[in-house]
Order: sequence, then structure tokens, then C-alpha cells
Amino acid sequence: MTEQKIIAVVGATGQQGGGVARAILDDPERRFALRALTRRPDSDAAKALAAQGAEIVTADLDDEASVRAALDGAYGGFFVTAFWEYNSVEREQRQARVLAGAAAAAGLRHVIWSTLPDTRAHIDPDDDRAPTLEGGYKVPHFDGKGEADAFFAEAGVPTTYLSTTFYFEAFIDFFRPARGEDGVLSVKVPMGDSKLPGIAAEDIGRTAFGIFARGPELAGQTVSISGENLTGAEYAAAFSKELGETVEYRPMSLDEVRALPVPGADDIANMFFFYAEHEDAFAGARVPEKVRELNPHLQDFAGWLAAHRDAFTATR
Repeated sequence: MTEQKIIAVVGATGQQGGGVARAILDDPERRFALRALTRRPDSDAAKALAAQGAEIVTADLDDEASVRAALDGAYGGFFVTAFWEYNSVEREQRQARVLAGAAAAAGLRHVIWSTLPDTRAHIDPDDDRAPTLEGGYKVPHFDGKGEADAFFAEAGVPTTYLSTTFYFEAFIDFFRPARGEDGVLSVKVPMGDSKLPGIAAEDIGRTAFGIFARGPELAGQTVSISGENLTGAEYAAAFSKELGETVEYRPMSLDEVRALPVPGADDIANMFFFYAEHEDAFAGARVPEKVRELNPHLQDFAGWLAAHRDAFTATR
């Protein structure tokens, strides 16, 4: 029997890494062995992975020695950072450098880096509709990752750059349809008439697994993903069909987003500006039919919504 290749998964108890972990464990061909990297090996999520056959290894992206030890002997790695945990490009890039250096030292044969485009390649620096934020970034949680792509190339690590997008789950957590004073349910996202590419969080992991299964032939390439590219009105129509009542699309303004009482509201507003004003660059790079070649079970929005209908019961 051929020995399984070990895939070291950062954030294996989180959304993206968790999806990769489950895809590895659910693979009927058992092509890879899962090494789950986590800061909390005693967590219930880590224990559940261990019960399914994962190797649990303690690693902290702020501790270079722990990351180097965790990658020793692995074939590949899925790397993701948690920008919104600390809201710092500097810290995120420091962690990315640690990952790139540790992957090079361990001689990993194939790495997937979960990334996003550097929006400054598209947004004019003088466009005050998306003000430049501290550190010289337009969309810090995008631009910092985009800059970090170079760390892996410079380290000589065979890397596929997995460019992610808006999660369908954001409709549960942040953009849930709400009933207005007029009694009408509405979806509010600041997209105007532009398309917003979305994906089920689980499908990020499944697509990453498909990239590992394809092999290092995809190293050096950027794989831009989505499950479906819909306008706000089309998302609302899908909600109407699934919930059995009219759901209208009522777009927010960017000023309304900037006024939200959440960390990074300016960053989020600039992100939606990029989505809407540079649709060709973002949505245009994401073709679900191509993603489905790597992930045959890729969900469109209607399919995801049907599977998560219970999450919207209270909405009605």
C-alpha cells in the first residue's frame, strides 16, 4: 500500500481549513493524510478531527518554531490567515512570511495559499470614493494578502494561489434578510446592479482538495473561485423562491456601510466599492463552471439556500 501524503492544514478547526480537513477525511480514495494545525489541540473541534483519524499538531502562526516543526515531513500545506481576528496587515504579513519560510525549510511539494487580489492594481489611488486607509491600502484585508503572494514565490515554494470571495454564509451572519417597517422582507448589500460572486464556505475547502488532487501542475497559478455570480436582485429572487414570499433588493450605500458599528467598516465599504466598480476584474475572473472541474459538488446559491433554509426561519 502506498503511504499517504501528509497535508498540513492551518486553521483546521475554522471555516476554510475545516472544509479542507473534512474533504481530506471524506475522500473515499484516502489519497492524503490530514495533519491538523491548531492553537487549541484540546478544543472539541480538534478532538472531533482526531477521532476521525487526523493527526493533531499544536502550531501558532506567531511562533515560527512551532510552524516549522508542524510542517516537518509533510507533502503539502493549506495556509490561511485570520485577518479579522486582529485587523492588522502587518501581523498578517508576518504570519505569511513565517508560513512561506517554514514551507521552504520543510521542502513542501505543493502549498495552497488562501488569498485575495491587491485592489490597488485596479482602484485609482486618487479615487476618493474608496479613500486610502492607514498603511496606504485601499482594502487592507485584500491588499495585504495580495502583497503576501510574493513571499511564497520568493521563497521558492510551489504554490497555488486560491483567490476566495464573499461567503454565502454572510447572509446568515451579516446581511440577513430583514423585515422593514412596511412589512416587506429585503436583502441589503451595497452592490448597485453589479454582480457579487459568492461561495459556500465548505466549497472553498472542497476546491482546495481538488487542487491538491490535481497536483503541483497548478503551482504558480491563481485559481479564482465562486459558486455563483449574482446581482443583489438575483439573490433577493432566490430568497423569494425559497422562503415563499417576496424578498426585495434594497441596496445599501457605502456611507451606510462605513457607519456600521463593526471593526473595519471602512475596509468593508471599500471592498464593496471594489466589487461593484471593478466587476470585470473581480467577478469576471470567477467562472463557476471552471471551479466545478476541481470541485464537482460546487453549490450554487439556490442549492446552498435550500440546505440552510432553517437558518432563515426566524426571518419570516
